[in-house]
Amino acid sequence: MLNNRRPLPPLNALRAFEAAARHASFKDAAAELSVTHGAISRHVRLLEDWLGPPALFQRLNRRVELTPTGAALLAEVGPALDRLSAAAERHQVGDGKAPPAVLRVNALATFCLRWLLPRLAQFRDRHPGIEVRLSTSNDPVDALHEPYDVIIRGGPDTFYGFTSRLFLTERRLPVCSPALLTRLPLGKIEDLRRHTLLHASRLPRVWPDWLAAAGRPDIEAASSLTLDHFYLTLQAALDGLGVAMGPTALMADDLEAGRLVAPFPGVSLPTRNYHVYRPESRLGDPAVNAFCDWLEETGRQGETRQAPPAI
Repeated sequence: MLNNRRPLPPLNALRAFEAAARHASFKDAAAELSVTHGAISRHVRLLEDWLGPPALFQRLNRRVELTPTGAALLAEVGPALDRLSAAAERHQVGDGKAPPAVLRVNALATFCLRWLLPRLAQFRDRHPGIEVRLSTSNDPVDALHEPYDVIIRGGPDTFYGFTSRLFLTERRLPVCSPALLTRLPLGKIEDLRRHTLLHASRLPRVWPDWLAAAGRPDIEAASSLTLDHFYLTLQAALDGLGVAMGPTALMADDLEAGRLVAPFPGVSLPTRNYHVYRPESRLGDPAVNAFCDWLEETGRQGETRQAPPAI
């Protein structure tokens, strides 16, 4: 008689590994699973012995860090445990209905606030069977401690174990509120001498580079206001505090609604475009593919909007 049993590692060891990987800590994993720190350590060691080298974690002073092998295993184990949990829930409920497919998305915070969240209802209406769990981070794709199905970052970049896909292009150009122009018109670039320029401390070269591209590097504004994030400079522009260098994708809704205007649309600076990064292990997932297709379609629709008119 043939033995068709699958060679599966111990389930408790997989649970311990997955929790420790998410928390980057044996101690926190132990607290989550209501076991001792030593139990987590033993389960992880058992899994490493069962799988064979290389190790899954690097043991550091007060934390643990996934090795590339561990990260690859986590990308498979996390979704598998989610599916097991969903199957158990269906059995307990007994209604036979499949729960929503869970899609774990990680994106830049400002991108979420100014682009993704205002459009997410469109995706939910089109795909009611997919539950999007959204979190934000500025960490690089390969520095995230938890596994995600979709990661949105600037690009293009290359990360081992991930594929990237462009879905939204972007440039930078000056923007301000209509009320500001009523007080201080901006008919030509020289008129910036009468205005306050809004600067983001993390992007100190944006205004000098734009003025150089416009052929007027000699212009000095009446005053400057520096904020620690470009999202704050956009809010300051909306509030009429000055003229900001805005990213076209993230201010498209404000331009279309007339809350912001672009006095000099003919001169803009290139910047990093938005890419979606997917673990190679998730390429065949229908929910992942549906979300990525929607991102590309929505990004393409935004790019076909008419360029902001001159003032």
